[in-house]
Amino acid sequence: MTLEALRERTDALRAEIGRTVLGQDEVVELLLVALFARGHVLLEGPPGTAKTLLARSFAAALALDFGRIQFTPDLMPGDVLGTSIFDFRTNKFVLTKGPVFSQVLLADEINRAPPKTQAALLQAMSERTVSIDGTDHPLGREFIVVATQNPIEQQGTYPLPEAQLDRFLFKLVIDFPPEDIEMAILRQHAAEPLEAGLETTALSKVLDSAALAETRTLVDGITLKDDILAYILRLIRATRESSEIAFGASTRAADALASATRAAAALSGRDFAIPDDVKRLFIPTLRHRIVLGPAAEIEGRSPAQVLENILNQIEAPR
Repeated sequence: MTLEALRERTDALRAEIGRTVLGQDEVVELLLVALFARGHVLLEGPPGTAKTLLARSFAAALALDFGRIQFTPDLMPGDVLGTSIFDFRTNKFVLTKGPVFSQVLLADEINRAPPKTQAALLQAMSERTVSIDGTDHPLGREFIVVATQNPIEQQGTYPLPEAQLDRFLFKLVIDFPPEDIEMAILRQHAAEPLEAGLETTALSKVLDSAALAETRTLVDGITLKDDILAYILRLIRATRESSEIAFGASTRAADALASATRAAAALSGRDFAIPDDVKRLFIPTLRHRIVLGPAAEIEGRSPAQVLENILNQIEAPR
Protein backbone atom coordinates (compact mmCIF):
# COMPACT_ATOMS: atom_id res chain seq x y z
CA MET A 1 0.00 0.00 0.00
CA THR A 2 1.26 3.48 -0.90
CA LEU A 3 0.76 6.71 1.01
CA GLU A 4 -1.68 7.82 -1.70
CA ALA A 5 -3.72 4.63 -1.24
CA LEU A 6 -3.70 5.21 2.51
CA ARG A 7 -5.11 8.70 2.03
CA GLU A 8 -7.88 7.29 -0.17
CA ARG A 9 -8.77 4.70 2.48
CA THR A 10 -8.83 7.25 5.27
CA ASP A 11 -10.89 9.66 3.18
CA ALA A 12 -13.41 6.86 2.67
CA LEU A 13 -13.43 6.15 6.42
CA ARG A 14 -14.03 9.82 7.24
CA ALA A 15 -16.88 10.00 4.73
CA GLU A 16 -18.50 6.81 6.01
CA ILE A 17 -18.37 7.85 9.67
CA GLY A 18 -19.57 11.33 8.68
CA ARG A 19 -22.81 9.84 7.37
CA THR A 20 -24.03 9.31 10.94
CA VAL A 21 -21.85 11.71 12.99
CA LEU A 22 -21.80 15.36 11.90
CA GLY A 23 -19.44 18.10 13.02
CA GLN A 24 -16.80 15.91 14.68
CA ASP A 25 -14.15 15.97 11.95
CA GLU A 26 -11.21 16.59 14.29
CA VAL A 27 -12.28 13.82 16.66
CA VAL A 28 -12.71 11.38 13.77
CA GLU A 29 -9.27 12.34 12.48
CA LEU A 30 -7.68 11.59 15.85
CA LEU A 31 -9.56 8.29 16.09
CA LEU A 32 -7.93 7.29 12.82
CA VAL A 33 -4.51 8.40 14.07
CA ALA A 34 -5.01 6.22 17.17
CA LEU A 35 -6.11 3.26 15.05
CA PHE A 36 -2.93 3.36 12.95
CA ALA A 37 -0.71 4.19 15.94
CA ARG A 38 -2.09 1.16 17.84
CA GLY A 39 -3.48 3.33 20.63
CA HIS A 40 -6.68 3.47 22.66
CA VAL A 41 -8.99 6.48 22.91
CA LEU A 42 -11.06 8.00 25.73
CA LEU A 43 -14.01 10.14 24.64
CA GLU A 44 -15.25 12.60 27.27
CA GLY A 45 -18.25 14.87 26.97
CA PRO A 46 -21.70 15.68 28.34
CA PRO A 47 -24.64 13.37 27.62
CA GLY A 48 -26.22 13.58 24.18
CA THR A 49 -23.08 14.59 22.25
CA ALA A 50 -22.93 11.37 20.16
CA LYS A 51 -19.98 9.78 21.98
CA THR A 52 -21.45 6.28 21.81
CA LEU A 53 -22.75 6.80 18.27
CA LEU A 54 -19.30 7.97 17.20
CA ALA A 55 -17.64 4.87 18.67
CA ARG A 56 -20.23 2.57 17.09
CA SER A 57 -19.92 4.30 13.71
CA PHE A 58 -16.13 4.02 13.90
CA ALA A 59 -16.42 0.29 14.53
CA ALA A 60 -19.10 -0.15 11.86
CA ALA A 61 -16.82 1.34 9.18
CA LEU A 62 -14.17 -1.25 10.03
CA ALA A 63 -14.55 -4.89 9.01
CA LEU A 64 -13.41 -5.94 12.49
CA ASP A 65 -15.10 -7.85 15.30
CA PHE A 66 -17.00 -5.44 17.54
CA GLY A 67 -17.71 -5.78 21.25
CA ARG A 68 -19.46 -3.50 23.69
CA ILE A 69 -19.48 -3.25 27.47
CA GLN A 70 -21.98 -1.02 29.25
CA PHE A 71 -20.13 -0.28 32.47
CA THR A 72 -22.24 -0.25 35.65
CA PRO A 73 -21.40 -0.16 39.39
CA ASP A 74 -22.15 -3.89 39.74
CA LEU A 75 -20.01 -5.01 36.78
CA MET A 76 -17.43 -7.63 37.75
CA PRO A 77 -14.05 -8.39 36.12
CA GLY A 78 -15.41 -11.72 34.90
CA ASP A 79 -18.14 -9.86 33.02
CA VAL A 80 -15.40 -8.12 31.03
CA LEU A 81 -12.80 -10.85 30.58
CA GLY A 82 -14.89 -14.01 30.76
CA THR A 83 -14.62 -17.00 33.07
CA SER A 84 -13.92 -20.71 33.08
CA ILE A 85 -16.99 -22.90 33.61
CA PHE A 86 -16.84 -26.58 34.49
CA ASP A 87 -18.38 -28.80 31.82
CA PHE A 88 -19.76 -31.96 33.48
CA ARG A 89 -19.95 -33.75 30.12
CA THR A 90 -16.20 -33.53 29.52
CA ASN A 91 -15.08 -33.08 33.14
CA LYS A 92 -13.05 -30.07 32.02
CA PHE A 93 -13.17 -26.32 32.50
CA VAL A 94 -14.28 -24.44 29.38
CA LEU A 95 -13.47 -20.78 28.83
CA THR A 96 -16.48 -18.56 28.20
CA LYS A 97 -14.97 -15.48 26.61
CA GLY A 98 -16.13 -12.01 27.63
CA PRO A 99 -16.71 -9.02 25.34
CA VAL A 100 -13.04 -8.00 25.65
CA PHE A 101 -12.31 -10.73 23.10
CA SER A 102 -13.04 -8.47 20.15
CA GLN A 103 -11.03 -6.29 17.83
CA VAL A 104 -12.86 -3.01 18.50
CA LEU A 105 -14.15 -2.71 22.06
CA LEU A 106 -16.57 0.04 23.07
CA ALA A 107 -16.26 0.61 26.82
CA ASP A 108 -19.34 2.75 27.41
CA GLU A 109 -19.36 5.00 30.50
CA ILE A 110 -16.17 3.39 31.76
CA ASN A 111 -16.09 5.57 34.89
CA ARG A 112 -19.28 3.93 36.23
CA ALA A 113 -17.52 0.63 37.00
CA PRO A 114 -15.60 0.10 40.27
CA PRO A 115 -11.77 0.24 40.19
CA LYS A 116 -11.39 -3.56 40.33
CA THR A 117 -13.34 -3.93 37.10
CA GLN A 118 -11.62 -0.97 35.46
CA ALA A 119 -8.29 -2.59 36.29
CA ALA A 120 -9.36 -5.74 34.43
CA LEU A 121 -8.77 -3.77 31.23
CA LEU A 122 -5.22 -2.70 32.14
CA GLN A 123 -3.42 -5.79 30.85
CA ALA A 124 -5.68 -5.98 27.82
CA MET A 125 -4.95 -2.37 26.87
CA SER A 126 -1.20 -2.44 27.44
CA GLU A 127 -0.31 -5.96 26.32
CA ARG A 128 -3.32 -6.96 24.17
CA THR A 129 -3.45 -10.11 26.28
CA VAL A 130 -5.64 -11.17 29.20
CA SER A 131 -4.89 -13.73 31.90
CA ILE A 132 -7.71 -15.98 33.08
CA ASP A 133 -7.02 -18.72 35.63
CA GLY A 134 -3.30 -18.39 35.04
CA THR A 135 -3.50 -18.78 31.27
CA ASP A 136 -2.68 -15.96 28.85
CA HIS A 137 -5.10 -15.36 25.98
CA PRO A 138 -3.95 -13.02 23.17
CA LEU A 139 -6.46 -10.50 21.84
CA GLY A 140 -4.77 -9.83 18.50
CA ARG A 141 -2.83 -6.90 17.12
CA GLU A 142 -6.00 -5.16 15.92
CA PHE A 143 -7.43 -4.76 19.44
CA ILE A 144 -8.40 -1.18 20.23
CA VAL A 145 -10.50 0.26 23.08
CA VAL A 146 -12.77 3.26 22.50
CA ALA A 147 -14.07 4.30 25.92
CA THR A 148 -16.59 6.99 26.81
CA GLN A 149 -17.21 8.86 30.03
CA ASN A 150 -19.52 11.60 31.24
CA PRO A 151 -17.66 14.31 33.21
CA ILE A 152 -20.79 15.95 34.59
CA GLU A 153 -22.34 13.29 36.82
CA GLN A 154 -20.14 12.37 39.77
CA GLN A 155 -22.59 10.34 41.86
CA GLY A 156 -22.11 6.63 41.31
CA THR A 157 -18.91 7.07 39.29
CA TYR A 158 -15.30 6.08 39.92
CA PRO A 159 -12.56 8.33 38.47
CA LEU A 160 -10.13 6.36 36.35
CA PRO A 161 -6.77 5.84 38.10
CA GLU A 162 -3.70 7.42 36.53
CA ALA A 163 -2.29 4.00 35.64
CA GLN A 164 -5.27 3.29 33.42
CA LEU A 165 -5.54 6.79 31.98
CA ASP A 166 -1.94 6.43 30.85
CA ARG A 167 -2.98 3.47 28.69
CA PHE A 168 -5.09 5.75 26.51
CA LEU A 169 -3.19 7.36 23.65
CA PHE A 170 -5.68 10.25 23.41
CA LYS A 171 -8.30 11.83 25.60
CA LEU A 172 -10.70 13.61 23.25
CA VAL A 173 -13.13 16.15 24.68
CA ILE A 174 -16.43 16.39 22.83
CA ASP A 175 -18.54 19.50 23.29
CA PHE A 176 -21.93 20.59 21.96
CA PRO A 177 -21.82 21.28 18.21
CA PRO A 178 -22.13 24.78 16.68
CA GLU A 179 -25.63 26.01 15.81
CA ASP A 180 -25.35 25.29 12.08
CA ILE A 181 -24.16 21.72 12.68
CA GLU A 182 -26.88 21.15 15.25
CA MET A 183 -29.49 22.35 12.74
CA ALA A 184 -28.02 19.98 10.11
CA ILE A 185 -28.35 17.09 12.58
CA LEU A 186 -31.98 17.96 13.27
CA ARG A 187 -32.75 18.24 9.54
CA GLN A 188 -31.10 14.88 8.86
CA HIS A 189 -33.01 13.13 11.62
CA ALA A 190 -36.29 14.85 10.72
CA ALA A 191 -36.16 13.28 7.25
CA GLU A 192 -35.57 9.74 8.56
CA PRO A 193 -37.59 7.20 10.57
CA LEU A 194 -37.51 8.04 14.26
CA GLU A 195 -34.98 5.35 15.18
CA ALA A 196 -32.74 5.77 12.13
CA GLY A 197 -30.36 8.06 14.02
CA LEU A 198 -29.34 5.10 16.17
CA GLU A 199 -28.51 2.80 13.25
CA THR A 200 -25.00 2.15 12.01
CA THR A 201 -25.67 -1.09 10.14
CA ALA A 202 -26.02 0.76 6.83
CA LEU A 203 -22.41 1.93 6.94
CA SER A 204 -20.05 0.25 4.50
CA LYS A 205 -17.00 -1.66 5.71
CA VAL A 206 -14.01 0.31 4.48
CA LEU A 207 -11.03 -1.30 6.22
CA ASP A 208 -10.47 -4.97 7.10
CA SER A 209 -7.72 -6.70 9.09
CA ALA A 210 -5.45 -7.21 6.08
CA ALA A 211 -5.72 -3.58 4.96
CA LEU A 212 -5.19 -2.38 8.54
CA ALA A 213 -2.00 -4.43 8.77
CA GLU A 214 -0.78 -2.87 5.52
CA THR A 215 -1.42 0.66 6.73
CA ARG A 216 0.34 0.00 10.02
CA THR A 217 3.34 -1.37 8.14
CA LEU A 218 3.38 1.89 6.19
CA VAL A 219 3.34 3.86 9.46
CA ASP A 220 6.18 1.69 10.79
CA GLY A 221 8.29 2.78 7.82
CA ILE A 222 8.09 6.44 8.85
CA THR A 223 10.94 7.57 11.08
CA LEU A 224 11.28 10.79 13.02
CA LYS A 225 14.32 13.01 12.59
CA ASP A 226 16.30 14.08 15.62
CA ASP A 227 14.97 17.65 15.51
CA ILE A 228 11.37 16.37 15.82
CA LEU A 229 12.33 13.96 18.60
CA ALA A 230 14.18 16.76 20.42
CA TYR A 231 11.10 18.99 20.10
CA ILE A 232 8.88 16.27 21.57
CA LEU A 233 11.31 15.78 24.45
CA ARG A 234 11.50 19.52 25.20
CA LEU A 235 7.71 19.67 25.41
CA ILE A 236 7.52 16.63 27.69
CA ARG A 237 10.25 17.88 30.01
CA ALA A 238 8.58 21.29 30.15
CA THR A 239 5.53 19.66 31.77
CA ARG A 240 7.79 18.45 34.58
CA GLU A 241 9.30 21.89 35.12
CA SER A 242 6.12 23.96 34.97
CA SER A 243 5.01 25.54 38.24
CA GLU A 244 1.40 24.92 37.22
CA ILE A 245 1.82 21.14 37.01
CA ALA A 246 2.29 18.95 40.09
CA PHE A 247 3.16 15.79 38.15
CA GLY A 248 4.43 16.04 34.60
CA ALA A 249 4.33 13.58 31.71
CA SER A 250 6.38 10.37 31.70
CA THR A 251 8.72 8.87 29.15
CA ARG A 252 5.82 6.67 28.05
CA ALA A 253 3.93 9.85 27.20
CA ALA A 254 6.85 11.03 25.06
CA ASP A 255 6.89 7.69 23.24
CA ALA A 256 3.11 7.86 22.73
CA LEU A 257 3.38 11.36 21.24
CA ALA A 258 6.15 10.19 18.90
CA SER A 259 4.09 7.18 17.76
CA ALA A 260 1.03 9.34 17.12
CA THR A 261 3.17 11.82 15.18
CA ARG A 262 4.34 9.08 12.82
CA ALA A 263 0.74 7.99 12.20
CA ALA A 264 -0.42 11.57 11.63
CA ALA A 265 2.32 12.12 9.06
CA ALA A 266 1.20 9.02 7.16
CA LEU A 267 -2.44 10.14 7.24
CA SER A 268 -1.33 13.42 5.72
CA GLY A 269 0.34 11.56 2.84
CA ARG A 270 3.89 12.32 4.01
CA ASP A 271 6.76 9.96 4.78
CA PHE A 272 8.17 12.51 7.22
CA ALA A 273 6.81 14.43 10.23
CA ILE A 274 6.70 18.19 10.70
CA PRO A 275 6.41 20.28 13.90
CA ASP A 276 2.74 20.99 13.17
CA ASP A 277 2.01 17.26 13.58
CA VAL A 278 3.45 17.39 17.09
CA LYS A 279 1.59 20.60 17.96
CA ARG A 280 -1.77 19.17 16.86
CA LEU A 281 -1.33 16.00 18.92
CA PHE A 282 0.33 17.45 22.02
CA ILE A 283 -2.82 18.37 23.97
CA PRO A 284 -4.91 15.25 23.15
CA THR A 285 -1.94 13.06 24.11
CA LEU A 286 -1.02 14.90 27.33
CA ARG A 287 -4.23 16.32 28.84
CA HIS A 288 -4.95 13.12 30.80
CA ARG A 289 -1.31 12.38 31.71
CA ILE A 290 -0.58 15.43 33.87
CA VAL A 291 -1.78 16.49 37.31
CA LEU A 292 -2.36 20.21 37.81
CA GLY A 293 -0.81 21.98 40.77
CA PRO A 294 -2.86 23.74 43.47
CA ALA A 295 -2.33 27.21 41.98
CA ALA A 296 -3.66 26.22 38.56
CA GLU A 297 -6.67 24.49 40.13
CA ILE A 298 -7.49 27.49 42.30
CA GLU A 299 -7.35 29.73 39.23
CA GLY A 300 -9.71 27.35 37.44
CA ARG A 301 -7.26 26.54 34.64
CA SER A 302 -7.79 23.36 32.63
CA PRO A 303 -5.04 20.92 31.57
CA ALA A 304 -5.57 22.03 27.96
CA GLN A 305 -4.92 25.68 28.88
CA VAL A 306 -1.75 24.84 30.79
CA LEU A 307 -0.48 22.65 27.93
CA GLU A 308 -1.34 25.35 25.39
CA ASN A 309 0.83 27.75 27.38
CA ILE A 310 3.75 25.30 27.28
CA LEU A 311 3.24 24.81 23.55
CA ASN A 312 3.52 28.58 23.04
CA GLN A 313 6.69 28.83 25.14
CA ILE A 314 8.72 26.04 23.52
CA GLU A 315 10.18 27.00 20.18
CA ALA A 316 9.51 24.56 17.35
CA PRO A 317 12.26 23.48 14.95
CA ARG A 318 12.37 25.25 11.59
